[in-house]
Amino acid sequence: MHPPTTVARLACDEQTARRLAAYPGESLDGEDTACAAFEDSAGRWQVAVHFRQPPEEASLRSLVAIAAGEAASRSLTIEPVAPADWVAQSLADLKPVRVGRFLVHGAHDRARLRSNDIGIEIEAALAFGTGHHGTTRGCLQAFANLAKRRHVHRVLDVGTGSGILAIAAARLLHARITASDIDARAIDAARGNARINRAAPLITFMRASGAAARAITSAAPYQLIFANILLSALTRLAVPLCRLTAPGARIVLSGLLPGHANAVLAIYRARGLVLEKRITLDGWVTLVIYRKTKPPRAGKPGRFRR
Repeated sequence: MHPPTTVARLACDEQTARRLAAYPGESLDGEDTACAAFEDSAGRWQVAVHFRQPPEEASLRSLVAIAAGEAASRSLTIEPVAPADWVAQSLADLKPVRVGRFLVHGAHDRARLRSNDIGIEIEAALAFGTGHHGTTRGCLQAFANLAKRRHVHRVLDVGTGSGILAIAAARLLHARITASDIDARAIDAARGNARINRAAPLITFMRASGAAARAITSAAPYQLIFANILLSALTRLAVPLCRLTAPGARIVLSGLLPGHANAVLAIYRARGLVLEKRITLDGWVTLVIYRKTKPPRAGKPGRFRR
């Protein structure tokens, strides 16, 4: 028997629904949540956020206001629901996500895989990421583009969540992957997903806060780093992540609202990294930055301009 849970619902346009489905799930630390954006039978877009424990209403409405405005915050309904396996139900309603050759799907959609697809099956366990967020899709898109033109041996996935990015890298590159998360439950879920996708032997999962853990630093330097996390963490980790990169390495940063992207980019540019690509999906920004293969050339004496 599953305990009673709480659901917050809002009817809105498609972009707002997808944005809201991502934003609370990325921002409500410590809450067990499952977020879904979907089109109902009448063709209207809905967003539903299920909570294992009742949320703090004022904080939730504040998050909705930040992501979608005050009108959406006032229209949000919050109510208890009957006992159910709310995570499984939420994931069962989500359609597969296709990004290049990658198809992120649930067990119920295995039949949708094509012969050349790289399937990533996500178990209906705890909702630490399903691939539907613009942040995860942006990272997958960036990775799909990078993998076409670069050979990568070592990958780091900081804030791995459900393990989607680590699994994608392992399946496509057959490389050694290091994946970390601050939440022990996320690591358990990611390990389970890696086993389902036959990627577990290539991925080292660990619980870690930041990027200074010995298991992370000992595998450096990395040719590719994913950091699909929150703004504060992306800012705090700029220095340690840059230290872990090899010359020519790419860092894929996501979890950014458009108004935050340039500020974060400036911090990484100060460490010598350069913007290669900016991807915007569902109101979220993914940045691909890289470390130059050679340090900047020093100016010759007498050539400086005042």
